[in-house]
Amino acid sequence: MHPRDVLLGAQARSGMLPVCDHYSGVEARMRKSLQLQAEMTEEFGACVFDVTLDCEDGAPVGGEADHAALVVALALLAGDKARVAVRVHPVDHPAFEQDIATIAGKAGRKLCHVMLPKVESPQDIERACAALDAAGASQLPVHALIESPAAVHRAFEIAAHPRLQSLSFGLMDFVSTHGGAIPAHGMGVQGQFTHPLVVRAKLEIASACHAHGKVPAHCVVTEFKDTTAFRAAARKAAGEMGFTRMWSIHPDQIRPILEAFAPGAQEIDSAAQILAAAMQAQWAPISFDGKLQDRASYRYYWQLLERAHRTGRALPGEALAWFQDATFPHSTETSAV
Repeated sequence: MHPRDVLLGAQARSGMLPVCDHYSGVEARMRKSLQLQAEMTEEFGACVFDVTLDCEDGAPVGGEADHAALVVALALLAGDKARVAVRVHPVDHPAFEQDIATIAGKAGRKLCHVMLPKVESPQDIERACAALDAAGASQLPVHALIESPAAVHRAFEIAAHPRLQSLSFGLMDFVSTHGGAIPAHGMGVQGQFTHPLVVRAKLEIASACHAHGKVPAHCVVTEFKDTTAFRAAARKAAGEMGFTRMWSIHPDQIRPILEAFAPGAQEIDSAAQILAAAMQAQWAPISFDGKLQDRASYRYYWQLLERAHRTGRALPGEALAWFQDATFPHSTETSAV
């Protein structure tokens, strides 16, 4: 049997998301983002980041309908290997129903998910799912943005919704909802990793996702011109905060995210050797370099190899063979490990 089936069982069908979610809302940038995605898909042999076309911040006030129509046109032009999503307006916004009807109704088959901003409760997810179903897009998973203290409090309830695939943290709105109790420093590349309330919110969201088998996505880092600071932030998000995915708001952030969330070459080699030995032992416990390895550690090393594959890392020959027919999940997937 394939290692994925042996080690993950039913979870194997849920797949995993690319580690980077790239946002753009202005027409020229949306077109460039889709072109860059196509170029990097050709480079890596698989789609290594999502492109989310933004209606919430991208649509001018009064021009929501025209912007939704533009998003439809761009999504329909995307290639078969593309992963295109859309961030619609919040469920209580006057343009929400129109967004869903237009975009999901006309381009739902080309989308990998719909992002819902300012989600406060599971009822918001239910309302969005009902709108998607009415638009004929019942296959689309939902991603949600947690942007307030109350939503953080309900993160575990929200993450438990069966249609939800991923939770993201909305840093800027979260800080602003505290009425000045969190200083502006809390929105910066340093403060968002040190202020207790911000750190607590991140950990709650990551923990809620892992408790329910969903993908936690780290928030934006606005200092996109400070490459050193951004790389450090991405490494902290992946290595210390428990996130397995991160937002990009500038093309220069995409490759650093891939690198930060990718395993190291030595880790990849060790994982491949351990799993090859485990397979020969028919997945019974083994001794490897003087340490016990069993089914629990095999799952860890398999997921490490999956992450390496999703970030375009080179795999040893035997491990590469396990991924020869692997593809990233598309819009039919409804949950993620």
